[in-house]
Amino acid sequence: MQRYKLLYLFLSVSFLLMIFSSCSRDRKREKIQKNTGGNISHAERFDLHATDSCTILRITDPWQGAGNVIHEYYLVRDTGRMEIKAGTSKIISVPVRRIICMSTTHIAMIRALGCQNSIVGVSGAGFVFDSDISNRISRGLVSDIGYDSGLNTELIVKSSPDLVMIYGIGSESAGYTAKFAELGLNVMYNADYLETDPLGKAEWIKVFGALYCCEDLADSLFREIRDSYLEIRELMAGKVPKPVIMLGMPFRDTWYVSPGNSYISKLIDDAGGRYLWKETESAQSMPYSLETVYAAAMKADIWLNTGSASSKAEITALDKRLGSMPPFINNRIYNNNKRLNLTGGNDYWESGAINPHLVLRDIASIIHPEIFSGYEMVYYRKIE
Repeated sequence: MQRYKLLYLFLSVSFLLMIFSSCSRDRKREKIQKNTGGNISHAERFDLHATDSCTILRITDPWQGAGNVIHEYYLVRDTGRMEIKAGTSKIISVPVRRIICMSTTHIAMIRALGCQNSIVGVSGAGFVFDSDISNRISRGLVSDIGYDSGLNTELIVKSSPDLVMIYGIGSESAGYTAKFAELGLNVMYNADYLETDPLGKAEWIKVFGALYCCEDLADSLFREIRDSYLEIRELMAGKVPKPVIMLGMPFRDTWYVSPGNSYISKLIDDAGGRYLWKETESAQSMPYSLETVYAAAMKADIWLNTGSASSKAEITALDKRLGSMPPFINNRIYNNNKRLNLTGGNDYWESGAINPHLVLRDIASIIHPEIFSGYEMVYYRKIE
């Protein structure tokens, strides 16, 4: 998902919550309360609960600014479909055999489970890094269904998906998903991008495990990711000094700053650094003037995630003042675009979601290179 190049109009859907009639409402609520957090250790936006007839997937507040919004889906193996009496838009036959992915992070998680051949559509083919999926797009096996107001509904229907997986930034995009509903398509929210814990985002692989009936594999993969991440975090705990890290680039004289309670701030903290805006808190990026960030950046030691800038010359071409900041002068600038293909697909926004341990190791090696002698970064590269 190339957020710095293109802001998708995230698609959202507003369905009424259906009653799961195989058990009483009170009994269902009691069972969900007992299971909450039992199998999900880091993610905050979803729960999975197995019953005799299906797996109940609950997704909470699936877009920015949502409050107490819960969507329930019933994942049913074909033989058990008749045991569920709920709206058809909420019943999903599993394993899913044909899926349209509106985010590249979905592609990475499906590939991790070995189910990538089920992908029949993507939103924005040029942003896909995965070479196998790109090849399938060029061969006409995977369709580019467009995005925003350019969604190709005819192509979506022709792709015959079992499921369209979307993500949204607000209920205002319900008009687009209403089109899907009119076409009789199953639509599911994915809120992985809203997780502030890197392990929480990676834990969404369990949702895909449930959708593809390979829960054990998903659980095993997540345990490996979690153990590796926690090992690196423990290694970096207590390391001093803690260099100050700044992020991003200005856009039209405005610098959109990630808050201190964000995903990237958590990565920096776990990697042994101190984020420049660590004390801030917000549900979204915070707009500051270039002058405000410039003044604060005089305390920074390292500069990460410089957007589309691939050289120091490109940075100063944007604003000459940027060349006088300490990270620029001390040559400590790194961007997360090492894995970038010719069409603009950046693997940091794709497989990075399922590999937080690798992202963490990259950032830790930047902050404390003396600990990672000889290490070759996966997603990051130095800006010269």
